[in-house]
Formats: sequence, C-alpha cells, structure tokens
Amino acid sequence: MGSRVRSAIDGMRHAVARHAKRVLPALGITSGAIAAVALGLTGSEPLQAQNSYSFTGVASCAGSTCHGRSEGNGAIVRQDEIATWQSPSAVSGAHSRAYNVLHNRRGRQIVASLGYNAQQEAENCYGCHATFAPVSQRGPKFQLDDGVGCESCHGAAIGWIDSHYEVQGTHPNNVRNGLTPLEQPQERARVCLDCHYGSTDRGQFVTHAMMAAGHPRITFELDLFSSFQQHHDVDDDYVQRKGRPDSVRLWAVGQAEAVARATDLFARPDYGTEGVFPQLYFYDCHSCHRAITDGPDRRLTFETNPARPITFGQPPFNDENIIMLSSVADALAPSRAEAFRSAARGFHDAMDQGRPEAQAAAIALRTEALALSNALAARSFGNNDAFAVIERIGSDATAPRFTDYAGSVQAVMAVDTLLNAMVSDGRVTLGAAAGIRANINRAYAAVASPGGYRPAAFREALGSAVNAIGRLR
Repeated sequence: MGSRVRSAIDGMRHAVARHAKRVLPALGITSGAIAAVALGLTGSEPLQAQNSYSFTGVASCAGSTCHGRSEGNGAIVRQDEIATWQSPSAVSGAHSRAYNVLHNRRGRQIVASLGYNAQQEAENCYGCHATFAPVSQRGPKFQLDDGVGCESCHGAAIGWIDSHYEVQGTHPNNVRNGLTPLEQPQERARVCLDCHYGSTDRGQFVTHAMMAAGHPRITFELDLFSSFQQHHDVDDDYVQRKGRPDSVRLWAVGQAEAVARATDLFARPDYGTEGVFPQLYFYDCHSCHRAITDGPDRRLTFETNPARPITFGQPPFNDENIIMLSSVADALAPSRAEAFRSAARGFHDAMDQGRPEAQAAAIALRTEALALSNALAARSFGNNDAFAVIERIGSDATAPRFTDYAGSVQAVMAVDTLLNAMVSDGRVTLGAAAGIRANINRAYAAVASPGGYRPAAFREALGSAVNAIGRLR
C-alpha cells in the first residue's frame, strides 16, 4: 500500500472514517434464505450453464495463476487481488461483504421496517449489493452472494476474460471486447456513482424511506474511495498500459460527475418526487434532523448559507459536491466558473418556484457540470493545481458556505485527499504534511457526528490547515 493510501486512511481515523466505511459498500441487502431460494434470487442455488451468458463470476478470476495468489508477487499485476477484495475486515474488502450486510442486526431491521418481501428486497437492493446480472446471463461459476464482484466494476467478462491475459494482448483490445476502462476518470466516476449515489438501473437508488429505515447517508468522493479500493500497483507496466493517474484530476472529475448525476436523477419525475413531496433523499439530511426546542427562547440550529438563495425554513438541496465543484471551476477552469456558479444559484433559487422550474434548473446545472467534467478530463494537470484548489476551498468566497455537516465532511476529505496526492507526487514532503495533520484532524473532529457538528470550529480548523498548506507552495 502506497504512502498516499496509508496517509488517507490515517487521516480518516475519526468518526468520519467510520462514516466513510459505512457508505463505501452501501449496505448489502438480502432476505430470508428459504423465501429467496424459492424465488430463485440467491447465488447459492444450482445454476444451469446457459447457452449464452455474459457474467462469468468471481470464481473465474480466482485461479492461482490469475488473481488468486495469497501474495502480491505477480510480474504484470499483483495477482492477489481476490484476497484483497475478500478481506473480512479491511475497507478494501467492503465490496465482497456487500451482499451479506443484511444478515447483521441493522440490515435485518431495515428490511423489516420497509416491509420488503424477498422479491422486493432483490429489486430494490441487489443492484448495489451484488453483481445483479439477470439469471439468463449468469455463467456456471456465477454466485450472487459474492456481493459486488469483479464484473460490477470491470464489466461482464465473457468478451474479454480470455484476451486480457494473452501475451500479446493490449488494454485497448480488452476495452473493445467489453472491459470497462476504469483508468479514465469519467468512466470510473460513472461506474462508482451507480451505487455510491444512484442510477436509473434496477436496485440502484436509495430513497428517503430507506434512510429512514436505517440506511446510511450516501456520500461520494472518487479519489479517496478509489484509494480504499485500489487492488493494483501503479508501476511502470501499469503506466505503459494505461497512463499515469493523476489524483487531482480524479478528484475533480469525480466532483463534476457527482453533480451531474444528482441533478440528472432529480430532474426525473420518477426519482425527484415521491407522492406530493419531493424525494427528500436529495436534500441535506441535517437541515431537518436537528434538535427541536419548544420554549420562549428560540435557538436557531442552523446558519444561513450565503450561496443558497432559498426562503428561510426551506429544506436545502444537498450541495456538498456543488460547493467543491465551484472551487474546482474557479481554480482550474475559470472560463467556465461563472456559468456554473450562475446555474447553481439558479437551481437553488428555483426550489422556491415549483417543480417545473426546479426541473429545468436541474437540467441546466447538469449541462454545466458535464461541461466541466469534459474540460477537467481533457486538461493537463501541473504541480500547482492541488495548491490552487485547496486555496480556493479555504478562501473567503468558499469557506462561509460550510454551514452544513455534509458540505463540511466533503471539504475536509478534499483537503486531506489533495494533500496526500501532493505527498505521493513529491510536491510536499511527508514531514511537512505530518505537521499539518493536527489541524486536519481538528476539522475531522468538528464533524465527528451530525449531532455534534460545530460549523465555526470546523471553519477555523480547516482554515488553519489550508493556510499551512499554502505556506508550502
């Protein structure tokens, strides 16, 4: 494990780490074994090999000459990827545990509270807690209870499983055969967002009802999450085949794609509304879930956000990724910054106008977010880019927007991630970064729990960290 990953994990050792680990695999859902087997929904029942299938299953990757070694000593790839993916306790094994999460107390309570039968559970939950391939496309080695297996991220393997280990094989040829090019930030972000935010595919959307039943709040940060799930080494061979990854690009594109996904789903009537109410999944949880006091002396439990033009008392759309992307645009794509900022303000403003206006504003904001995603994916990144983004996050224009728990968590993860990227790339020494760790940890402590969130203390701690990083430039 590289220094950037070790440092990232160390930086998350407060309650934010516990929060991230809860949401990384989403929540794995299943139901009573007898009912599930009766409906043919589990991965443990015998399957007949299909005449034509697409998904080969994790077992097809697990040979000792492939990805199933106990030690990562392969010549081209580590070859211990399955062992890393199967870790029973480390965050790197979260995907393999996704299907079985419901067997614990919390998972059982969620299904019971929602009143799901086995079929409803599968339809609403397996899309993120398993490689939920249609039965007709499952090969003889496929097991649904493997959880989020190789093919959830890398794509159905039948077309590329042979070509990807040919001696003269190439990565572009594998991609043509169906391998998902996860080295491309936009592709990776969209695959991850399917579960770590939501999609229109079956079983890949978390509702407010699910969260009311106990599902963790969803959050997304592509570079940090990629670090947690990285099963490969970025060595010379990797760079030759796929190019050298850039953490700043990965983080920035992830923010843009998160905004695009959120606004796309919100603009769809089947997702953005729930009966006569808006789908509250999209809104900032803690704007409503605050302490309520009923007495003569009122005590406001929130701060007005200067970049969110909504009526007093209106639940705000969760804008954690919008805030980050605004900082990215100012620092790295200034020609698009004002258009994005205007679209974001228009989107918030439309919340007071009505559903048609909010829908149109969401589509407009999505357009600007995708334009930024394209610009950031195509842009060359230099040594000062991480410094520029961190400076913008801590600037007088951005810092006052950290009035809410979700946005503040996103901000400290961003600063931590970008600092670790600079250490990994040799722009900042490990010793210098360690000297800033205390301020970053104070920022994490201020968001240790939603109920104990302290906005002023958070902004002070984050500002101290940002200023210290700036002095290293």
